[in-house]
Amino acid sequence: MKVLLSTTGRELDSPLDPRFGRAELFAVVETESRRFEIVENAAARAALQGAGIQAAELAARLGVAAVITGHCGPKAFAALQAAGIQVVVGARGTVAQALEDFLAGRLRPATGADVQGHWA
Repeated sequence: MKVLLSTTGRELDSPLDPRFGRAELFAVVETESRRFEIVENAAARAALQGAGIQAAELAARLGVAAVITGHCGPKAFAALQAAGIQVVVGARGTVAQALEDFLAGRLRPATGADVQGHWA
């Protein structure tokens, strides 16, 4: 399974970024092999509005099955759901820790956004 995690750095031991839409970077990880690539979220970060939607569109283009992050706003959540992508919020620690928590079932898919729009 291919998953996307919001991150502040370029390694799996980098801290998870608690924001989805305005995260600096995304780690896209193939869970079986643990191979990963780092993808810039520059367009969404620079957007005056709609950052969450743009980030969700990027996630869909990358073909991920799930997004793992700290928090997700309502517009991003709706866009991810429309694309058939699971949204997992409440992740913390490093990218590697969040990935392990997800794979071990300690993080579950969210049923809705956990922050208001324009959350910084």
